[in-house]
Amino acid sequence: MDKFYKKTLYELETTINELEIETEYPIQRIEAVIVLIVNSLSKLKEFVLKKGFKNIDEEILFFKCQKPIIVAKLIYYNAIYKIETKKPYGAKPIRKFLDEELNKLKRFFDNNLEFYKYYRTNNSFIDDKLFVRDKYDIKLSLDTYYFEADHRFSTSHDYKVAKIIANDLIQVYLEDQLNNINQKKAFDGSSLNWTGSKTALTELIYALHSQGVFDNGNADIKVIAKTFELAFNISLGDFYHTYLELKSRKMNRTKFLDSLRDALIRKMDEKDERE
Repeated sequence: MDKFYKKTLYELETTINELEIETEYPIQRIEAVIVLIVNSLSKLKEFVLKKGFKNIDEEILFFKCQKPIIVAKLIYYNAIYKIETKKPYGAKPIRKFLDEELNKLKRFFDNNLEFYKYYRTNNSFIDDKLFVRDKYDIKLSLDTYYFEADHRFSTSHDYKVAKIIANDLIQVYLEDQLNNINQKKAFDGSSLNWTGSKTALTELIYALHSQGVFDNGNADIKVIAKTFELAFNISLGDFYHTYLELKSRKMNRTKFLDSLRDALIRKMDEKDERE
């Protein structure tokens, strides 16, 4: 089971990463990812129903640690899809909308505090009730979802573990969205507009990223690009595709950077002559 699970997870995450790079529009990417995850879960279910588990320990490991990782991806991307398709227009309505989504996560945490404590402290004394099929205890605050699920591929609490994992990811996403709004507000007073080409700015951004000048080299290229877009009132679009075009140039792949260097040297020489 372990070998098949790891292979399935690796193939899923590899394909998701490829989609992150290749698919330009976020909504289309999320839709494609959801289909991939559903297919991966179908493969896992088929394997479990056919092969079963060697012992209870393997079953607990699967439903407590392995299956929830993939289900969490499904919950996360489905949540992001709903957020992106329902998001209102305008900074204030968006901020209110995102705050409400964060409150939903808080309510789930408050309603499941005891299980959060059990799971996050790595307790295992009732794992045989929580993560073994057909061993549910009605006194353990079961979700209605469990009674509707296929008990051949579900336990009373494997979905709740997935929900915890997913909610952590959703919270990061929502806070990042709120941070972007605040950054945009801070830049709204900027009168600077990028009047060069998008290709030139992309070249500069990738050069700075390659040099590791932001956050000791730990800044993500997407964050750097977004910051430049906000600061200089420009939309770079699919900047990764632009980078690939730069990379494929036969000659002078750093045309803009070379021109910057030449312009600065000319400026320095002019100043030296006046002195």
